[in-house]
Amino acid sequence: MSDGNDSTHFSCVNLKIVWYKLTTVATIGDIVLIYREEEPAFFARIEDISADKKADWYQVRLLILQIPLRETTWLLREEYINGEAFTIDSGSIRMEEIRGAEQAVPRSESSDSDAGEEGVSVDNKVISLFERKRG
Repeated sequence: MSDGNDSTHFSCVNLKIVWYKLTTVATIGDIVLIYREEEPAFFARIEDISADKKADWYQVRLLILQIPLRETTWLLREEYINGEAFTIDSGSIRMEEIRGAEQAVPRSESSDSDAGEEGVSVDNKVISLFERKRG
């Protein structure tokens, strides 16, 4: 039974389909913040996660969100994808999934006002940058 966080992926290895199940927090399409020595270093999007030939290891392809854009592939265990620290070039690295504001702070459906937590106003209006008055 899935708890909603499980991801099932497959890849072709030697013309055989290999199924594997990850219970990772971060998965394909997610934005992660990469920490180096516990300091934020850069953001990346997980482009692909595929099983490596080594048991319990995964090839994680990342699009590094900086200018210019770069892609890299890291060989990681599931616990590293889930946020445990690991080392690259003798430096401590850690991945943390970034959730959007709507995911991180769910709105109360029973609230009739436009006020968020602690009296912060929640305004869902779209403001056009092109129609702004210059002043």
